[in-house]
Amino acid sequence: MKTLVTAMALVLLSSQVARAQNAPRDADDDLSRKIAALDTALFDAFNRCDLERFGTFFADDLEFYHDHDGLIRSRQTLVAAVKNNICGKVRRELVPGTLEVHPIPGYGAVEIGVHRFHHPGHDDTEGVGEAKFVHLWQNTNGEWKVTRVISFDHHGLSK
Repeated sequence: MKTLVTAMALVLLSSQVARAQNAPRDADDDLSRKIAALDTALFDAFNRCDLERFGTFFADDLEFYHDHDGLIRSRQTLVAAVKNNICGKVRRELVPGTLEVHPIPGYGAVEIGVHRFHHPGHDDTEGVGEAKFVHLWQNTNGEWKVTRVISFDHHGLSK
């Protein structure tokens, strides 16, 4: 009888542990889907050169660190740089399977991934460049904004 009670207690305890472990995973899955959707919307605006929409994804005091171009210190400067140097020249795609999203309690989330860049109008079927990125997303009352970007390890791809 004592063995049966112990076994039942262990089953009950393990089910509670499993349920507790699943709750954060579900919350993390929701967060991952949210950030993935924001990434898609942000870079849809980037690829279509919809600068008004593109700018809405970034905080005014954005800091953007780029391993080739240095530091950009505001949303306005980033939008101007995209307008003058990127629009119509580059299309970005997220490399499938590389997106990671991690919660930052009390702040938002960090997004990490690899993206590929193509030149529209060229006959390239492979990406012409690739880089790693980190986006720090802040959630303020349900409004998500990128506050920090690190874009690094830019390199060409061999064909």
